[in-house]
Amino acid sequence: MKRLTILGVELDPLTIEELNACISAAIERRERWIIANHNLRSLYLFYRDPRMRAFFARASIIHIDGMPLVYWARLLGYPVRKAHRVTYVDWVHPLMATAEAEGWRIFYLGGKPGVAARAARKLQERYPRLLIRTHHGYFTPEENETVLQEIAEFRPHVLMVGMGMPRQEHWVLDNLDRIQANAILTAGACFDYIAGAIPTPPRWMGRMGLEWLYRLFSEPRRLWRRYLVEPWALLPLFLKDLLNIREHRRRAQRLASNTTRRVTAESVSEKLS
Repeated sequence: MKRLTILGVELDPLTIEELNACISAAIERRERWIIANHNLRSLYLFYRDPRMRAFFARASIIHIDGMPLVYWARLLGYPVRKAHRVTYVDWVHPLMATAEAEGWRIFYLGGKPGVAARAARKLQERYPRLLIRTHHGYFTPEENETVLQEIAEFRPHVLMVGMGMPRQEHWVLDNLDRIQANAILTAGACFDYIAGAIPTPPRWMGRMGLEWLYRLFSEPRRLWRRYLVEPWALLPLFLKDLLNIREHRRRAQRLASNTTRRVTAESVSEKLS
């Protein structure tokens, strides 16, 4: 599916399988792709932080990480499915399974000292041939050079930066020209969940778009503002989309029509081959 624009930002509705294919393409082409993601938190920061906007402008892929964006896109008429919402809690194991099968080297940067390493050990127990290295995210500006050298020496195909928004995006943007990796993923607290440092929300809540409620009750003092205050600042963006809903639905119809024609052409080609 082609890139769409809602709430003033661009999104690539991609499934887990399609995102893994994007990583494979970046590796095969020996290119460097930023694979970013948007949710309500990132939208809030996007409109308040010029460096966040600069980061997303450099991204090759911007996938959906938030059911509210899926529901909103569908309300506007876009052919977006629940499978197009990809959060790292759901993506990490298919990603690691593919990495093991393809021989991709994974470097994870983030988390408190010892947490990422513990997560990596758990992953290697499940994927014994997985090539992975980690470094915690609590390094000083003076240690940044050492971190970059460690990444360069490992030569990862995939660099996962899990420092939370907006620090992880700022770090990637500041060091992009020196990062040697084919796919750069901003992964939030991904390895904290694997290590058990943060409780993992039940996946049925994620599928229903209620993951935020679980997290709010788990860490109310840290997350109350993110989930109960920040979304209200986005209200003008939602109203603007509603005022332009006819134009959105025309775009959605063109997008759906182009997708149908492409799928039909591929099916005919397969039958003739």
